[in-house]
Amino acid sequence: MFSTNAYVIRQATVDDEGALRRLAELAGRRPLSGPVLIGEIGGTPAAAVSLADGQIAADPSKPTARLVPLLGIRFRAQRAFKDQPSLPERLRANMSGWKARNRPAPARALPDAGHAEAMEAEHSRAA
Repeated sequence: MFSTNAYVIRQATVDDEGALRRLAELAGRRPLSGPVLIGEIGGTPAAAVSLADGQIAADPSKPTARLVPLLGIRFRAQRAFKDQPSLPERLRANMSGWKARNRPAPARALPDAGHAEAMEAEHSRAA
């Protein structure tokens, strides 16, 4: 079993281009495209995942059996985060429906004083 700090997973930079090409060649894959997460073992790039399409390239000579699934999990987590609307957006959407359902009934106009007097006079004549 590996400790939680056995790997470093980080965003690849321009300085990692050579390492990414080497990983793709060793894995027999096309070069990774778009933003990439790179996994290191002992400070050396051992595997990488493209955040554009989820393609993974790993060095077969390194012990990447646990690193590769972690990169896949990180890719899916990033994709889910990107696809999910933000919390404020979801709250606004839910509240707009709630407001429409729970809107108070329009206030009724109160009768004016003249109307009240006429109603009172009519009531007293009937009695």
